[in-house]
Amino acid sequence: MRLTEEQRAVVEHGAGHARVAAVAGAGKTTTLVARVLYLLERGVPASRILVLMFNRSAREDFQRRLVEMAPAGQRLPDVRTFHSLGHRLTATLTRWGVLAPRRLIAADWQVERLLRQATLEVLEDDDRREMALEADTLEALAHFCGLVKAEMVPAATLLERLDDGEGSEHFAEAYERLESLLAEHGLMTYSDLLYRPLRALEADAGLARRVQGYLDQAIVDEYQDINQAQLRLLALLAGRDADVMAVGDANQCIYEWRGAHPDTMREHFTATFGPAADYPLSTTFRHGHALALLANHAIAANRRRPDQLCLAAPGNPHTDLAVEQGGAALLASLDQWQRGGRRLDEACLLVRSWALSVPVQLQLLQAGIPFRLSREDRFVFRLPLVQALAGYLRLARTPALLFDPAHLLRLFEQPTPFVARERLVALAQRLAQTQRYPERDDPLLAGLKPMQRRNLKRRWTLLCELPRLGAWPPARLLTHIVEALDAEKVLKRAAARREKGEEDVRLLDVLVEQAGETQDIDTFIELLERPVENHAGGLLITTVHGAKGLEWPLVVVAGVNEEDFPHYSRDNPLSPARLEEERRLFYVAVTRAREHLLLLHDRGEHRPSRFLAETAWEDCRRIAARLAVPEEEVRLAVVSPQLVSRYLATLGHDGIKVTQREPEVGETRAAYAAQPYRPGQRLRHAVFGEGEVIVVEGDPADPVIEVDFTQAGRRRLLACRAPIELLAGEAKTERAQGERA
Repeated sequence: MRLTEEQRAVVEHGAGHARVAAVAGAGKTTTLVARVLYLLERGVPASRILVLMFNRSAREDFQRRLVEMAPAGQRLPDVRTFHSLGHRLTATLTRWGVLAPRRLIAADWQVERLLRQATLEVLEDDDRREMALEADTLEALAHFCGLVKAEMVPAATLLERLDDGEGSEHFAEAYERLESLLAEHGLMTYSDLLYRPLRALEADAGLARRVQGYLDQAIVDEYQDINQAQLRLLALLAGRDADVMAVGDANQCIYEWRGAHPDTMREHFTATFGPAADYPLSTTFRHGHALALLANHAIAANRRRPDQLCLAAPGNPHTDLAVEQGGAALLASLDQWQRGGRRLDEACLLVRSWALSVPVQLQLLQAGIPFRLSREDRFVFRLPLVQALAGYLRLARTPALLFDPAHLLRLFEQPTPFVARERLVALAQRLAQTQRYPERDDPLLAGLKPMQRRNLKRRWTLLCELPRLGAWPPARLLTHIVEALDAEKVLKRAAARREKGEEDVRLLDVLVEQAGETQDIDTFIELLERPVENHAGGLLITTVHGAKGLEWPLVVVAGVNEEDFPHYSRDNPLSPARLEEERRLFYVAVTRAREHLLLLHDRGEHRPSRFLAETAWEDCRRIAARLAVPEEEVRLAVVSPQLVSRYLATLGHDGIKVTQREPEVGETRAAYAAQPYRPGQRLRHAVFGEGEVIVVEGDPADPVIEVDFTQAGRRRLLACRAPIELLAGEAKTERAQGERA
């Protein structure tokens, strides 16, 4: 097994804790397999080594690689996910009589049934009950309940912190009722596999000691994505004797909504386990210099990040970069890809949210290009809202559908009028038969609030009007339908999470934009209703979150527009922390590519995302081209000479000299150049001595920095006024490694 010097340093780490900062494509699996074999060769019993992987597929891949590389007959250590570890602990504590026996419910419908029951009991006589039973609200409640257990905080505290707004006020009470139902029926969810044993162990020090002392080594992959419950369970099992090696990349922390935190790798690790040796895995084996440089530029503006460059290994494939506008560029790129003898299933199209995949799906359908979705329920024709809007358009062309109760029901249900389905079924049947709206005192309308009555009456008025509007262009007609339904307001109100409501509203915008691409309403309706299935050999479409840990020769990132990626709106503006999370998500997206990366923004009113300018992608292409053809000394003007110079110096390449150029129209000066202080830097204070920069906040020209001093502990300083000087190199890492040796 050939290893780089950086990888070998990780493999041969001695006693004590360690943190491994690995860039995307750095060969983590290879390194960790070698680390396990190294420990086994040095006599560490397999039974005293625990390897924790992020999910089942990562665990299976690691186990396969470990079996392939290990000598025949070698006993191998436990490789688990946190949930499988929790499952084993739960079984042990149940056998000891500490936990009451419970049955794990894995099916979504089982969990939904309990959530529905808890909601009904909490809102028994409450007017909000119908909205609370909507599928999206129940899904948001399920997420909330899981987050309570992931973050190990009281439900009321979490609800106050999240501030999700209208529709979620009952979540804390519903959580408590759900817990009672689970206990009454002897059931548990996946979240309980960690939550129940952790609570029991933390409540009883003697019990905790019974499960400690069995480990010498714990290796945790994707450490940046673990949540508070996982961190506390790991610390409890490791105790004071086991050495913990945390492997991950803070720049790829994209699960804050699930309880992860970008500071987990640096601050939380030290606070939990104590001093650690730091090792970089800074060389990527995935892509070429152009994309490595682009990735460094893309993340440079983040304050909470490791001070680490991503470097392309010699011999990596050259990576082409392109930024284009509109769907025609996508079709042309896919055509060129296939003309070059490549398969569509070697390519992936990534979106920030599923709503942004709708125009892509429609374009591919029209062009006859096969594709597949990582979630089949996200096919455009299967989305309930799209089915309903297609139904409204269909009614405008086929008036006889006013007599079809099934069709009327679909139109009354979406977007929700906040009325129970049973009543909507009866109303649709009556209207189909009589074509007359019920009188005010009709039993069908009894007990409804004025708002519900208005919604239903407005809906029927629209349905009766549509047959007279069948000659309108599709965009005009669809806009009229959306406005008549007050759909934006309804969708935002119906969503229990703000982002879900905004995604639904964005879906409306996308559909109206696509309707404007054709003047033939029947063609547009047929496109929305066209039944398609996943094509095994087609282009994969998935979200950036779904692409974590994966890679493809060709990656297209679509919808790279301001307000889409980064995602924000007037009602949900970007905070500095959310902007950094969005930037980390973009970093993950671009680093999935090996040979080709295409960034697509939309036409019309959509502005290109700020992230496109931050990548300095044209500079990256020019630098990579020069690196590919060694020449005598050459000078290039770039937006961020400090970053590029550091990259070239680290490679040992002195043939390219870079100078500052002013940003062109649409560009911004890379934030890297404006930040003299970055997390991970070493400095010396005239009074406090040496320390490491942990956090940089505020104005880059006059920042506030938080420094972890070796002797004086953590201090916050006004960087421009404090008596400090920056030190060269990663002194802390070198010193820590020396101490371990």
